[in-house]
This record gives sequence, structure tokens and C-alpha cells, in this order.
Amino acid sequence: SRSDQLVGPRVRIMAIRRTAQRMLARSAASPAARAGARGLASASRSDQCIALEEKYNAHNYQPLPVVLERGMGSSVWDVDGVEYTDFLSAYSSMNQGHCHPRIIAALKEQADKLTLASRAFYTERLGRYAKFLTTTFGYDRVLPMNTGVEGGETAIKMARRWAYDVKGVPANEAVVLFAKNNFWGRTLAAVSSSTDPSSSGGFGPFMPGFDTIDYGSIAALEEAITRHGSDRVAAFMVEPIQGEAGVVVPPEGYLREAKRVCEAHNVLLIADEVQTGLGRTGRMLCSDWDEVKPDIVILGKALSGGVLPASAVLGSDEVVLSIKRGQHGSTFGGNPLACAVAEEAVRVLIDEKLPARADKLGAVFRSQMQEMVEPEGAGGSVESVRGRGLLNAVTVRPGTHKATGKPFSAWDVCLRLAKDARVLAKPTHQNIIRFSPPLMIAEETLDSSIAAIKDVLAAVRSECE
Repeated sequence: SRSDQLVGPRVRIMAIRRTAQRMLARSAASPAARAGARGLASASRSDQCIALEEKYNAHNYQPLPVVLERGMGSSVWDVDGVEYTDFLSAYSSMNQGHCHPRIIAALKEQADKLTLASRAFYTERLGRYAKFLTTTFGYDRVLPMNTGVEGGETAIKMARRWAYDVKGVPANEAVVLFAKNNFWGRTLAAVSSSTDPSSSGGFGPFMPGFDTIDYGSIAALEEAITRHGSDRVAAFMVEPIQGEAGVVVPPEGYLREAKRVCEAHNVLLIADEVQTGLGRTGRMLCSDWDEVKPDIVILGKALSGGVLPASAVLGSDEVVLSIKRGQHGSTFGGNPLACAVAEEAVRVLIDEKLPARADKLGAVFRSQMQEMVEPEGAGGSVESVRGRGLLNAVTVRPGTHKATGKPFSAWDVCLRLAKDARVLAKPTHQNIIRFSPPLMIAEETLDSSIAAIKDVLAAVRSECE
């Protein structure tokens, strides 16, 4: 029941509150400390949770000031019981919706039997999962990992090893190409390939053998392979749609042409489908839009339905088996719990026809939001709308608050969306908002959310100049 679902979170909140009170009591020697204790005691549950996180957690994220406690389907509730419609989906991790009953049932069933054995032993779950995943996506083998960035690291290691052992690239000379404005994580390898100073600044020295080229340009890909030498280039790793960059959709046929160029030069095409895959863009894989089969596919996020970390790297025998026993791995990669959850999560996508649903509802979203787009100087609040399936972005036209004279940004709009429309979304850059609800969102919920989003955008614009 819904009340049963709340027991765990309530117990945790109570424990956090008691811990905070004990700590404040121990530090209450000074008048300032006693005043702080009185302030926390009178604060709302949301304020208490935010204060604890700000005090004891690393400051590596900037969350919206909403404290979530539970979720179901396309809805989430904060600690004060306020319901919101989730238009972020944990960066496209919740394609199947929050706490999907089938996925949670698979989690509970496997959790009662075996959760982890490490890869030191065989388990009855991994072989079944590997067969299901490779059969579903049409590849020979899979290397299971945990997070999306681990999948990216694995794909690059796999490509380098293939380049040395199969292609014959001289030792330590393999080059991997990436598109500018890419985003696939925060590890040192990931930021080494980044052109975003906020990701890479202050974290050097960086990984050698990486180069970046213009996204969407086949000429740039051909030039880079020629410049580095096709005998040294191992792979080109690319997002079919750049999510974190602002849902940047490349020219029609881009991935198909990239595959053609890569094949001509014996270069592996790595598709980073961590955010775009698993139905998000209206196909099971976004690369399916170009009818392309990449040499390596990276899956993550929605692979587990947002229940736990699970990622996968799919490829051919020739590519995947270039990594030999003991050369790469993860204690938790391919654990029985993740295998059970991920298999059921993919089955849900297929059984509920969620890719087709994303295609249909995404067209509705873009059509409705396109009505807000006006030429520069016309006073409209929206510059552009773009996307594919239910991975979409709205570019907000910059302006200045009439009352304060301060500039407003997409962050300000997202604050208003949460407060006035009860819609949760997050800016991806200064003036871009990404909208990516769960694929199972009801049509009436989508329609009412679109109307609320449009109302907020219109209101914000009327308050600005």
C-alpha cells in the first residue's frame, strides 16, 4: 500500500532529525549555537533536509530546493506531501516511471535470494541476462558494468585493446575521437575528452590519445582521421543526440554517414546511448533512427528503470573478446540483483511499447511548445524547441526582471515551474531547459503539464523586458 511505501522514508527522516538535534545539543555552548538550534527546530522538514545535506555533503551539485520523498509513475512527492510531475526523470533514468511495480517486484524477489557474489564465481543470473540483452539488441556479447561513465571507460579500453591486438596500431599510439560538447561523465577520462571548462578546469593533466571534432560534421571526422592517420585511430565515440549540451540533434543521417566513414578506415563507431537509448527518443536505440548498428553500444541509466546502477557495453566477439580474463572488471558489475532488475526493466520497455509511446508523445510536446516560439524582438519567451521522442529542450530568450533589473535565466524559470506549475525540470545551460518525463506519462498529464509550462513561460516573460 502507499502507506507501506512511506514507512522506510519516514523512519529515515526521523533518524536524520534526531541526529541533527543531538548534534545541535552538543554544540549549544554559545548563544549563536543556541540561536541556530532554535532556527532548525522551527524549520520545515524540507529546510531541515536541505540544511543537513548542505552541512555534511560535498557541494558538487546545485539541486533545486525541492526535497523528494517518494515517487510513482510520472509523479513525485516532497516531504511535505506536495505532488510534482517529473520532467527530468533523473536525466532519463526513469523511462519506465518511478517504482514500476514489475521492476520493484523483480528487485525484491532477487534480493531475497542473492545480491552479490562478485565475478570470482559464476551465478545463475548473469548468463541468462547476457543472453537476453545480446539477443534483444543484436550483439554477440556484453560486458556489464554499473554506471554510465564506467560503460564509457570500458568502451574506450575495449576499443584501444582491439586497436592494438586486431587492427595493429603501434603500442600506446591509439587515438580515440570525440565530438565537441560531449558529456559522458566526470571521471578523468571523461573530462579529458570534454570541451566544457566547468567539467575539465582544474583537473589536469589529461588522458593522452584523445581528440575532439565538431559535432554533426562528417567532414571534421574525415579530416581528423586523415590528420592522425587511419592506421592510428581506434574509435569515434559519439552521442546520437547530445543531451547535456542542450539536446542537440545532429543533421539527418549523421550517424549513418559516420558509420560509413568509420568502416572505410577500419575505425570503431561507439554509440553512447546512455541517455538516448532504451526508448527515450522514440526508438529502442537512438541510432535506430539512422538504421545504423554501431560497433559498440553503451547503455545505462534506464537500463535498471532507475532502481539501481546498471550499465552495459555491447559489441561483437572480435571487439569484446579483445579484453582478456583479468584485464578489466568490477566487483558489482553483472551482480545478480542488477541482472534481475535490468532484464525486467528492458522487458517493461518492450511489453509496454514505450519507445513508440515516446515517439508519439514527443511530437505532441514539440508541437504544443512550438506555439511559444516567436522571432527575436517580438517579445516571446521561447527562442527554440528541439528534440526527438521525449528527449526535448526549450531555449529561453534572455531577459531582465523589470522590478529588480537583474537578468533571468533558465534556472529562474525552473524555480517557477516547480513552485507554480508543480513541474520539475532542470536547466542544462544558461538558457536551455531539458524536458524528459517518464515515457509512460499519461496523455492527460502531459497535456496539463504543457499548459502549465506555457503559463509559467508567459508569466515570466511578462515580468521581464
